[in-house]
Amino acid sequence: MKQASGNEKQLPVNKFNESILVLKRKNLFPDGDWTGIKKVDFEQYLKLVQQHQEFMPRGLAEEDATYKQIIPYLVFRHNDLYFLMQRKGSSSEQRLASKYSLGIGGHLREEDMKGSTIIEWAQREFDEEICYSGSVTITPLGILNSESTPVDQVHIGFVLLLEGDSADISIRSELQSGELVLLSECKEKDLEGWSRLVVEFLETHKI
Repeated sequence: MKQASGNEKQLPVNKFNESILVLKRKNLFPDGDWTGIKKVDFEQYLKLVQQHQEFMPRGLAEEDATYKQIIPYLVFRHNDLYFLMQRKGSSSEQRLASKYSLGIGGHLREEDMKGSTIIEWAQREFDEEICYSGSVTITPLGILNSESTPVDQVHIGFVLLLEGDSADISIRSELQSGELVLLSECKEKDLEGWSRLVVEFLETHKI
């Protein structure tokens, strides 16, 4: 059998074959699910993830609503301005293409979780997805859940607020645009469902 040399180009892994972090729905919702962002003991939920975590190919997880894919959802704020992004029309997640989002985030792959926590992953994901020159403090806001769409039914969000000390922020990756705006301006855009829940939560709790 031919051995691959170190100089050969490695083919990219299909995202739907990636092994991603999931939890059984019954472990996340022992008392039944909800819609919105729920304030919780975040450390307790992180322990729950560690205790019940499983990994499965993303393609299977997308079709199995008995599991929820864990998505850290990072919301950036500088003073009273929030970083609002628009996804490209060619986004790899076509169900969210061209939508506006307040959340930076993605799936947790099995290799992401080796020797790191969800919070550490969140910081790394932010650095990879966003060009930013300042520093941030990370505060958990709550757990986000919705069952209104096929996408929602197989995902759950761990919402983290990133407070930045600089307005020097811009987009990269699969995003089309990004700008700092007031929360009231976000409501005028075609927001994805999770971002609408984030706006409602921030307004209600005056965070």
